[in-house]
Amino acid sequence: MTDPPFDAFRYAHAHRTEIVWMSQNTNHLVPPEVVQEPLFAAIRERRYEGYPFGSGDPELRDLVLADLGFERDAGILIAAGGTEALYMLTRALLAPGDEVIASDPSYLIIHKFIELSGARTRNLEIYQEPYRLTPDRVQAAITDKTRMILLIDPLNPLGSGYPAEDVRAIAELAHDHHLILLNDVTYRDFAPAPTLAAKFAPEETLTVWSVSKNCGLAGLRLGGLAGRPELVKKVAKFNTNDLGVNILAQVAAMAALRTKSRWIDSVRTTTRANQARIREAVADVPGTFLPVYPSHASMFVIDVTGAKIAPEALQQELLLRHGVFIRAGNYLSPQFGQRFVRVSFSNSPEDIDCFVGAFAPAVAALTAGATPIAAPAAHP
Repeated sequence: MTDPPFDAFRYAHAHRTEIVWMSQNTNHLVPPEVVQEPLFAAIRERRYEGYPFGSGDPELRDLVLADLGFERDAGILIAAGGTEALYMLTRALLAPGDEVIASDPSYLIIHKFIELSGARTRNLEIYQEPYRLTPDRVQAAITDKTRMILLIDPLNPLGSGYPAEDVRAIAELAHDHHLILLNDVTYRDFAPAPTLAAKFAPEETLTVWSVSKNCGLAGLRLGGLAGRPELVKKVAKFNTNDLGVNILAQVAAMAALRTKSRWIDSVRTTTRANQARIREAVADVPGTFLPVYPSHASMFVIDVTGAKIAPEALQQELLLRHGVFIRAGNYLSPQFGQRFVRVSFSNSPEDIDCFVGAFAPAVAALTAGATPIAAPAAHP
């Protein structure tokens, strides 16, 4: 009997106290006391014993809408993470034969959900300047089958951000062609000047939000969507959380959103310094470069094609030999995934020290033809 293939995530979780986690864009910079004290209080009160208010704590709803700059009467759906909201949205609003204008690279989980609805994505290749969709390309891709435009801003995995004039132009295309505009703004708090599409096409836009990245609450799984109430109600028909989402997640999200103005600037400052340090490290390694810099998100990609190494091999080398977990690009791009790794940097400066110290030796070991470090045969 052969051993199962190496599972990097299983290994990383099993060794989580030893691993520098730069693989999932998780935010490790929010002051822990912001959420710990409210969580401890909720646990002491044993709030976990009862069901939460089904549609979400009213204060949480108000905080999210205010954070997005929406009016209090906007429609909002609280879900167990932005990803769950994306699933509900695609299942509710797409049908077999529909097409969605999207990009490659992209956050391909959304593409999977689109396909589960019987629809398909029309992927515009963007792995070249300006590394994002442009209004003219979107317009040229619209057909009589187009039902939706997917606008991820800032874009996972490249880190590219959309200028306000492009957001406006794409939103106007959605309005003029009566298309739904799915505006995923998970990383907007890392951008210097984010612009929400709902400002220009409020009737057509559904804004998907999350507290996983900006508030550092990825493990608690809370997010949702907001938009025109009638459109949100259509999506809510597919909501299986009729008894509400995790009460502790709601407590933590409210605590983070109440205090966000006190610490978000520090998070931005650190992430921007971190990406600058990574850029310097990459510049010293022949055959590698950053397609997008500066990133408007908490991640970017490092192209390694010039070094003639496989992204999967670099991921494994860094993880097993150096304890640094980054992500190979194959799950983010059917066409270009073998060209890059994705690295997130909403981490402590000490974590960045580990990456900077490991990157050049890892690339050198692989380019020299050394035998890659062997994956463990079994995991704890």
